[in-house]
Amino acid sequence: MITYNEMTIKNCQNWHDDSIYVVTDFDRTLTIGESESSWGILSTGDFVCQEYIQDRNKLYEKYRPIEIDEKMDWNKKNQYMIEWWNKHISLFIKYKLKEEVIKNAIKDVKIMKFRDGAIEMLKSFHKRNIPVIIISAGIGNFIELFLKLHGCYYDNIFIVANFIKFEDGIAVGIEDMIIHSLNKNEVSLPHNILDKVTERKNIILMGDNSSDVKMISNSKRDKALKIGFLEENVKENKEIFERIYDVVCTNNTNFLDLQNMISILIK
Repeated sequence: MITYNEMTIKNCQNWHDDSIYVVTDFDRTLTIGESESSWGILSTGDFVCQEYIQDRNKLYEKYRPIEIDEKMDWNKKNQYMIEWWNKHISLFIKYKLKEEVIKNAIKDVKIMKFRDGAIEMLKSFHKRNIPVIIISAGIGNFIELFLKLHGCYYDNIFIVANFIKFEDGIAVGIEDMIIHSLNKNEVSLPHNILDKVTERKNIILMGDNSSDVKMISNSKRDKALKIGFLEENVKENKEIFERIYDVVCTNNTNFLDLQNMISILIK
C-alpha cells in the first residue's frame, strides 16, 4: 500500500537525470520487510557457534523493540542503540569471527531478499549515471557482497556502513565510526563521494525508520523526495511516517509498484 503527497510528486517530475542523486538505507529498504538484516545473517545457519547465536538473539530481543519504537525519547533511544551496536561488535571479537565466514554466509543466505524491482531500479540508475549512496547501520561487508552476488554493485554505487575490520582473517572491530540507526546525521561522506554529488541538487531519499531522513542535512530535506518503508508497528507509526516522508509504503511495497506512481524512479 502506498500513500503520498501528490504535490511533491508533481514537483519531482521536472527533475533531470544530471540533477539527481539517491541516498538510501539498505536493510528493509532495498530488501523486503521480513528479510534478515545484514547483522542477522550469521544467526541463520551453521556459520558460527551456537553461543554466538544465543547471545546475538538475546540482544535482538531486547533492543529491536526499542529501535522501532518511534515514540521513545530520542536521547534515551540513542543510548540504547549505542549499547546494542557495541555489544554486538564485541560478540564478533569474543567469538573470533573469521573473514571467510562472511564470504560463505552471503553465498548461502536465502532469507535476505531484494524488494521486487530493486535490481532493475539500481540498473536504471546506473544506466542514467545517477549516483546511489547507501548509508546503512548494517554490515558493509555483507552489503557489498550481496550487491556483487546479484550483479548490481555498479561504479555509481557507494556504501557507507559498518565494515568489519579483520586482522589475520579474524575480526578485531569496526573500521571508522560505528553507524547505528539513529546517528546517520553524524556520517561524513568521503570526498570521493561528495565530489560526485556536489552539483546535483535533487535527492531521492529512501529509508525504513524516521531517523533515516537524517541521512541528508535539514536544509536539503524540503527539496528531496522522501520515501519511507514502514513494515513493523504500522498502525502505531504510520501517522509519524506520513509527517516525515512524502511517500509511505507498507505491506512490502515493491519498486515495481512505485514505478507506476513515481516516473522519476524508473524510466
